[in-house]
Amino acid sequence: MIHPWEHPHSDKQHDYRIFSTRIDRCTSPEDGSDHSFVVVESPDWVNVVALTPEEKVVLIRQYRFGTREVTLEIPGGAVDAGEGFLEAGCRELLEETGYAGEEAVLLGAVTPNPAFLNNRCGTLLVTGARQVSNPTPDINEIIEVELSPRSDIPRIIARGEIHHALVLAAFQWLDLWEKGLL
Repeated sequence: MIHPWEHPHSDKQHDYRIFSTRIDRCTSPEDGSDHSFVVVESPDWVNVVALTPEEKVVLIRQYRFGTREVTLEIPGGAVDAGEGFLEAGCRELLEETGYAGEEAVLLGAVTPNPAFLNNRCGTLLVTGARQVSNPTPDINEIIEVELSPRSDIPRIIARGEIHHALVLAAFQWLDLWEKGLL
């Protein structure tokens, strides 16, 4: 049986605005030896699958600095202090696209990489999405909004046009919801 490690000591390291780092000194439950692990502390994230009344998915294109490419994704972002997934997702959808919906439901959440990240990423489904305002993205975001028929999403993924792992997880949550498994 696997047992949790003890965490007798953590040292904050660096703060990089969107995340910070710490070093955890941990004790092995098997032999009592101590080891150091780097942990990236990040706020939770949220992704939004927004469906229009015509069953079109609200997608966004934006430049991603990590991979240095323009990607096709769904709206999303960081959960601000004091927010839950639902509030953050509806805020991000409106800010990035100008869309709002009739109903929002949390489909589920994943741990993006529990080996070294401490956060979760929730996926919202927003139905009845309509454009209600102009987008108001963050100053460092240049976003183009696209609508795609829901039925085209599997082909778009298969062609590699959508390849962000957390967006793929969001569409898996949607598939589970549509099959009545959630």
